Amino acid sequence: MKIAISAETTIDLTKELIKENDLKIVPFTIQLGDKTALDGEISTDDIISFVNENKVLPKTSAVNEFQYTEHFESILKDYDAIIHFSLSSSMSLACTNAKRAAENFKNVYVVDTMSLSTGIALLALYAKRLVDQGVAAEEIYNMVNARAPFVQASFELKRLDYLYKGGRCSSLTYFGANLLKIRPQIIVKDGKMVSGKKYRGNFNHIVKTYCQDVLDEFDNPDLTEAFVTYTTADEEIIETAKSYLADRGFKKIHVTRAGGTITSHCGEDCLGILYINDGGIN
Repeated sequence: MKIAISAETTIDLTKELIKENDLKIVPFTIQLGDKTALDGEISTDDIISFVNENKVLPKTSAVNEFQYTEHFESILKDYDAIIHFSLSSSMSLACTNAKRAAENFKNVYVVDTMSLSTGIALLALYAKRLVDQGVAAEEIYNMVNARAPFVQASFELKRLDYLYKGGRCSSLTYFGANLLKIRPQIIVKDGKMVSGKKYRGNFNHIVKTYCQDVLDEFDNPDLTEAFVTYTTADEEIIETAKSYLADRGFKKIHVTRAGGTITSHCGEDCLGILYINDGGIN
């Protein structure tokens, strides 16, 4: 059986990784003022420039049921089954729409990753390895769902501007954070973004503390691979995060930049390390 791995643009992978792993990607839609385009056509830098100039956030739209139907139909011309990885159902309607569309097909399995960005990618790449090993689609689906709760996805934010503008933090929290120079950690827990530890001081130093805290707390990693994913960050900060993961023993460390949809909600000056924290299964 020929099995395709599919995901939305919220997977935040580079074009090279998408091509290398033969992933089938369906885009979210982003609206910047009166301009509407697909995620991927509008870049991360476009998002940041728009917000800085207009002081308002872009609007993002999940893939709708019709778009999923067309996406799945196109893939099934060349494949016998699809395992689709969707942005957390607690963050978007995308997963619900994908599951509705999948009901019209045989052998289309939709995974609620309970994650975002390269947290989704970790599960999709694991599934691709299972496909390459010849594991059946339904078994892969079950194995991926078993690992989804163990995805460690967290980010360190230098600024709360986007979360505040998007209604995801109160004005009191926003102004207090600015006044005290608090840099919050955002953790994906049970499929939702929640506040973690709060740091103060220089962002470069904070990233070091954040990486160490994450590796100390989530200390049973699958060392197969990990991600450093960011919206904007100095090269020094990116290298710092990579070095912490390398010192911990990760075999592959991918560096990716968040796409338009994720940037629209997290904003600039955001960096995270992501890995599966279950000790490794395969």
